[in-house]
This record gives sequence, structure tokens and C-alpha cells, in this order.
Amino acid sequence: MLDKGYGAQCAAVTVHCTEAAQQRRRGLTLFALAFGSFCIGTSEFASMGIIQLFSASLDIDIPTATNAIAAYAFGVVIGAPLVTLVAARLNRRTLLLYLMGLFVIGNVLSALATGLGTFALARFISGMPQGAYFGAGAVVATYIVGPGRGGKAFALVMTGLTVATIVGSPMATLLGQTLGWRNTYLTVAGFSVLSLLALWAWVPVTDALRGGSVVQELGSLRRPAVWITMLVAALGVASIFAVYTFIAPFTTDVAGLAPSWIPLALALFGIGMTVGNLVGGRLADAYPARGLLIGFGGALVMLALLGAGGGDVWILMPMLFCIGMTMMMAIPTIQVRLTRVAPEAPTLMGALNLASLNVANAIGAWAGSLTIAAGYGLLSAAWAGFGLTLLGVLVFIFSLPRSSQLAPA
Repeated sequence: MLDKGYGAQCAAVTVHCTEAAQQRRRGLTLFALAFGSFCIGTSEFASMGIIQLFSASLDIDIPTATNAIAAYAFGVVIGAPLVTLVAARLNRRTLLLYLMGLFVIGNVLSALATGLGTFALARFISGMPQGAYFGAGAVVATYIVGPGRGGKAFALVMTGLTVATIVGSPMATLLGQTLGWRNTYLTVAGFSVLSLLALWAWVPVTDALRGGSVVQELGSLRRPAVWITMLVAALGVASIFAVYTFIAPFTTDVAGLAPSWIPLALALFGIGMTVGNLVGGRLADAYPARGLLIGFGGALVMLALLGAGGGDVWILMPMLFCIGMTMMMAIPTIQVRLTRVAPEAPTLMGALNLASLNVANAIGAWAGSLTIAAGYGLLSAAWAGFGLTLLGVLVFIFSLPRSSQLAPA
């Protein structure tokens, strides 16, 4: 009896150790995915922080230098569907490794650029892997956390991107200011090599992550609901960029604060994005539409408050946090709805989600610039964002009667 009891205890300990090891392995996989998105987000947002540095070095003015930032966004929009379709048959683990390798190359080329042409090309190359990375990362994360938790999975991958706005971008900007802008991109490339090694070591080798048919991926684009959801994302999320683009002048020119307050304003926005992303992941899994309506609806209220009273620091700072939080609450729901529209093409849907967000980036910044240039004041950018998000909400509401298209046949 003693031997049997001892044997049972040993078996229980073995099972417990095995489960703990599996849990640790899952945690490392999710960390590797988030670390990769952190590197990507740092490279993207740091370019805005060092634009004065590389424009002076390359002997171009700042408006011209923004073409390099636009080239990155263009790389995301073009690369998201193109890279995903070209690599459709690749195992998602293999695809992630190739994508991070391409990202390393793009950042090294960015550091070595000698003129606007080569720099813009390097930034375009750096942007190409982003959409496909988040698409493939969402597939791997969903495999790790289990079915029915796609919203949480996508939010976990996005966490690295949101944390980059809090830590990565400010630190990369400081590095550029102290050691030169080229070292910013070289450092990002170095961290991206570590990310590639982490993906290689911790993403499991399994046929469960195998790719699919190109025809199957392309077939998903014939569904109107895919394009409607992308339109909702591009319009609705545009306000986050209508605000983020002008945080510095909001802080100094509107609220009358010293430039030293700008990092705090950026950090508050980034913290709000991180919190909203994690909350939104849970909402997306629990409710098919509520997360988007709560996020966009809340953002509309906060945008109105910012537009009306953003000259007061006690309104400006809380609203920056709240706009980042409410808007990010909607993004995991967009991902879940896209994958429900086309469950046979989850990688492409994740890539298209990121492409839509980069379209939102361009639309939001453009709309804010338009109203400011028209003489309506800096805070008019918040009202421009309000109009875009409201339009996104209306498109979404009017598309709900077609919700039967969201479910696979």
C-alpha cells in the first residue's frame, strides 16, 4: 500500500511538472510574438521622434522627410496582402522567421541610407513585413491560447506594439538624440535579431501551423463583409492618429505647457492604448459587436471633450489616456470579426487589419492637417477625428443587418 501511494504521488508530481513546463513554454511563445511586435512598433514610431535629425542629416526639409514615414506606411499597406499571399503555403513559424529577417534588413538599410531615395526605400522594406507578421502572429497566438479566444490572442500580439509607444519609441528617440539617428535603426535591428532568435527557439514546430492555399486566401476577398469591416476599421480608427500626430502642439501651443510635458503626454496616450488593447481582447471574445461599439462610442465622447476643452491641462491629459484606451478597445473586435468572415484565411485577415490601421493613420493625419490648415485651430484635429470615427460607426451599424455574412457557411 505504501508503494502504491508513493507511486501515485510521484505520478501526480510528474503531471504537475509537465503542465508547468507546458505553461512556461506557452508563455515564452507569447513573449516572443509580443517582443517582435515591440521591435516593429519601436521602429515605426521612433521615426516620428527623430524626423528632425534624419532630415538635417540627409539635407532635406521636414515636410519632404515625411515622405520616408509615408513610405513605411505604404510598405505596410502593400506588403500586408502581398507578402501574405506569396507566402500562403509557408508554415506560420517559418513565415515569422522570414518576416523578422526582412525587418532586420530594412532597419540596417535605413541606418546606411545616404539620401532620401535610399532611405525611403529602406523604410518601405521595413514596413512590408508588419501586416503579415501580425497576421501570422495572431494565428500562432490563437493556437497557443486555444480556440474561441482569438480576440485575446490578437491583443497579446498587439501588446508589444502598444508598449512600444510607451517605452520603445521614447528610448529610441533619446538614443538618436544622443548617439545619432542611424544608431536608432541599428539598435532596433539588433533587438530584432534577438526577436528572431526568440521566435526560432520558442515558437513550436508543428503541422498545426501549416499554411494554406493561395486560392483559398484570395477567395476570402470576394466577400463584401471583409471590405466593409476594413472600411469600418480605416474610418473608425483614424481619430487615434488625428490626435496622436498633434500631441506635441496640443501640449505646448494649446495647453501652454513646457516641451518637457510632451513625453508625459505621449506616455499617457500609450498607456491608455495598452490598457484598452487588453480589455478589448476580452470583449472581442465575449461579444461579437459590443467591443467595437463601446470602443468607438467611448472615443467619440472623449474626442468631443478634447475638442471642446483641450486647452485645459486637466482635460487634455486625461482625454489623451482615454482616447488611446477607448479606441484600442475596438481593434481586437475588428480582428475577430474579420476572422469570422473568413475563417479559412486568418493570416490574411490579420494582415488586412494592420493594413486598414495604416490607412487610418494616413486618413487621420491628413484630416487633422486639413482642418488646421483651414484655420480652425489645432484642436480641430480632434473634431476631424470625431467625424471620421462617427462615419465608421454609422457604416458598422448599417452593415449589421448583413451580419449573416459574418458567419461561415
